[in-house]
Amino acid sequence: MQAAGAVVAEVLEVLKANVRPGATTLDLEKIAEEETKRLKARPAFKGYRGYPFCLCTSINSEVVHGMPSKKTLNEGDIVSIDYGALVDGFYGDAAVTVPVGAVSEDAARLMRVTEESLGKAIEAAREGARLQDISFAVQSHVEPHGFSVVREFVGHGIGRELHEPPQVPNFGIPGRGVKLKAGMVLAIEPMINAGGWAVKVLSDGWTAVTADGKLSAHFEHSVAITPEGPLVLTKI
Repeated sequence: MQAAGAVVAEVLEVLKANVRPGATTLDLEKIAEEETKRLKARPAFKGYRGYPFCLCTSINSEVVHGMPSKKTLNEGDIVSIDYGALVDGFYGDAAVTVPVGAVSEDAARLMRVTEESLGKAIEAAREGARLQDISFAVQSHVEPHGFSVVREFVGHGIGRELHEPPQVPNFGIPGRGVKLKAGMVLAIEPMINAGGWAVKVLSDGWTAVTADGKLSAHFEHSVAITPEGPLVLTKI
């Protein structure tokens, strides 16, 4: 899984460097496809339940599962890039939200707090802890900032399948849920809205957007539970 995670981390770094005003999310998709092939991996999302792309690219009020298109990225946008890879039968999965040029203070704060919440969730992912300790770490960080936690979409276990038990919500009560054991790997992925937590899925059947049209941010890492503490597999 470290090999798959390394591919995911490397491809996301290349993609982040190519986010700029005037680029399209389809440009990013082409880069992801080329980089995945260069690294001798397979894209995890392409073909999954009929999904046609390597990436999910979600802009501004799009929460998750936005599909790459010829739509141009504009100065001030934020774009979430979610990418997974399959290497030697094991999966890696991660996401990052990237500013397009200069963004508003509100957008920058949403991204910062969401990424911070992922860090706190990872810190809670320790042997002997409970699953909802992770969930509570996210919720208790973002809500005091006035942001809300998406309920409909959650993190997940990951390994020989892209999505495995257990589900990993970003909200919960500490001390509840399955006990975390060494050897478990979790894809922890806060999806945080600037407004309310409600979302809706567009007519394409994939793209989820905030119901109130406000911004959303998404960060994710695949994290192994080890006796020495959490090990982030999708980080360079």
